[in-house]
Amino acid sequence: MDDSELPSYGEVLAAPQAHGQLEHSYALEINSHKWLSLFVKSRASSPKSQPMFLQGDVIVGRVELHLEKAETVKGIMIAIEAGTTVVGQEEFKFLDEKQTLWAPGLDGVKNTPKLKGRYTWPFRLILPSMIPVMGAKGKEKKTYNLPPYFSERAGPVYIDYRLVVTVRRGPLRVNQTLTTIFGYQPVTIPEAPSQLRQLAYKQGTPILVPGEDPDGWKVLPVVHVKGTLFEVKRVEVKCTLAIALPLTYAVGSPMPLILTLKSPDTQALDVLSAPNAIRLHLIRSMTTGSDATDEGMTRRTDNYFLEGVGQAYFWTSSEQDGNKRVLQGELEISRNLKPSFVFPRFTIQYHLELLPFKAPGFVSAIMEGDVALLTEKVTIATMQTPGITPRSRAPPGYERPQQVDYNKSVGFLENGNQRFYHHTGHG
Repeated sequence: MDDSELPSYGEVLAAPQAHGQLEHSYALEINSHKWLSLFVKSRASSPKSQPMFLQGDVIVGRVELHLEKAETVKGIMIAIEAGTTVVGQEEFKFLDEKQTLWAPGLDGVKNTPKLKGRYTWPFRLILPSMIPVMGAKGKEKKTYNLPPYFSERAGPVYIDYRLVVTVRRGPLRVNQTLTTIFGYQPVTIPEAPSQLRQLAYKQGTPILVPGEDPDGWKVLPVVHVKGTLFEVKRVEVKCTLAIALPLTYAVGSPMPLILTLKSPDTQALDVLSAPNAIRLHLIRSMTTGSDATDEGMTRRTDNYFLEGVGQAYFWTSSEQDGNKRVLQGELEISRNLKPSFVFPRFTIQYHLELLPFKAPGFVSAIMEGDVALLTEKVTIATMQTPGITPRSRAPPGYERPQQVDYNKSVGFLENGNQRFYHHTGHG
């Protein structure tokens, strides 16, 4: 995969900026005496939270040293470190930016390795937006966007960012370090939606359907929903899903959808057009290992993990006739989702997956756990397009149907991904 295929990152500030006035502090103590302290400012909402930075930010702060007696010190350094760790394996470090705060002679006084008293060293560290990383298996270096921090309970992989202060003691003494983790989030912004949809958002009017706004939708090929109704007759319904363009959605925003069902059997239409019968999920895939950036590789259950992270909900549209049912819907993108990214040894991507319909009296011809009716790749971004405020279209007072556990629906065990997975459908 070349760099042009990586998720689009929005334009950031022209020059790196220091953001946030909230200050965090960390210290090493001996007998309640804080002899080494780190102070750093960030965007976090509380000083008790871990520091938080966005793409384009500058990390600013200071290091304080308070020695009550003279001690030999070979140097004081601060560094930004980051690495990916797959459970059970050693960390793959991809970032190590160091800055020397003090060394003998650096302050203009030669041969002064011993320090005593109070010292303060300010620092300013620039977070790079992109970094060159050596590919797995000795492949050449490629440039990648810096990935977001990632840590989930019982997760198979972690991305850690750290600020590390090191006090170098010399060859016969152990160096001492003061470390704190911090959060990092890239800035990714979707392209603007169609002009007609932008106008609808600004005016608070209903968004137009695909026939009225063809630039605003991707209409997927028809899929055939087959099964048995009330154990007496076989039915077939043509299903067409339309997804709002562009196929990139910011966290905290709704994804507009339209589902059209057609059949000469009106009874089947009525059963399958019930909102609870439709199971359209947003699926997160996490790929680890040496082939994480290669979408063409066959995935295994020990390095490819799938999880349902959202479900669409639908309501009946006014556009109906005897042989057609049209449902409008949307899928809320959780604010807690990590953005899509491609990075050596760890990649996160998303796709929509339409599972077989499930309704009282209807038995699908596709059994539980089988492949989906269709899939479509989408991208999750961290920020909304400037000037665009997507609005939910759900009718006032609409009660969302009960959510279906995707992981149980497709036969996943609770403790892991237990099936081989192959993309089907379109995308």
